[in-house]
Amino acid sequence: MQDLKVGLIQCELAWEAPEDNRRQFDEVIAGIANNTDLIVLPEMFTTGFSMNALANAEAPGGDTEQWLLQTARVRNCAITGSIAVQVGEAVYNRMLFATPDGCQHYDKRHLFRMAGEHKRYAPGSERVVVNWRGWRILLQVCYDLRFPVFSRNTGDYDLAVYVANWPAARRLHWRSLLQARAIENQACVVGVNRIGSDAKGLDYSGDSLAIDAQGNMLVDPENKNGTANAVLDGAALLRYREGFPCQLDADGFQLTGITLR
Repeated sequence: MQDLKVGLIQCELAWEAPEDNRRQFDEVIAGIANNTDLIVLPEMFTTGFSMNALANAEAPGGDTEQWLLQTARVRNCAITGSIAVQVGEAVYNRMLFATPDGCQHYDKRHLFRMAGEHKRYAPGSERVVVNWRGWRILLQVCYDLRFPVFSRNTGDYDLAVYVANWPAARRLHWRSLLQARAIENQACVVGVNRIGSDAKGLDYSGDSLAIDAQGNMLVDPENKNGTANAVLDGAALLRYREGFPCQLDADGFQLTGITLR
């Protein structure tokens, strides 16, 4: 299992301005090393965490998906983050995972009712694991982090990626839960959050983290703008799981109302 080189990008987001945000990320990505395997952007990276769902939603295969695909092909990498996407009458907070070969997606399952997200967006019905360069990657969005059963590792993933707009007021929760998800699932975890303030007056502290399966922090840029780079050690992950196989004693469970793919 090869190492996976990951670039975590945290920055301020222009409110409901997709072109400005894509332009900003183009400039940041230009400075990332060419051998980066995976670039991770925040949740709602083209608009900020806006509840203007219909006004901001793109169609499947729209401008931002095409931008992600072009970036993946030029950089020969995978790139992921979430945006609002409309399918029929429903709008989803959709995490797109683009590679040179195409784009897969995960629709946010747990919608943040304290902001009214559950009234403006439809919940996803699938738990999604994608494969990239020998790594099985679980896709998750922000509030999903609070629900450990949904992200329980049943031997089907090596890395969980969380993209977020997680307010600074609850930064302790964000940091602690990311570390817990790594330890309890014996998997690497990457969480990418934005910084700055949004149009609703909420402040964001960044705290984008890369964590190994034993809970060790690999990168912690705190509130710094830009890219943090991490190398996830595939061989070390396998050795740790083999030497400490606590998953063999895990309790069985079943998710209901969810499709696994």
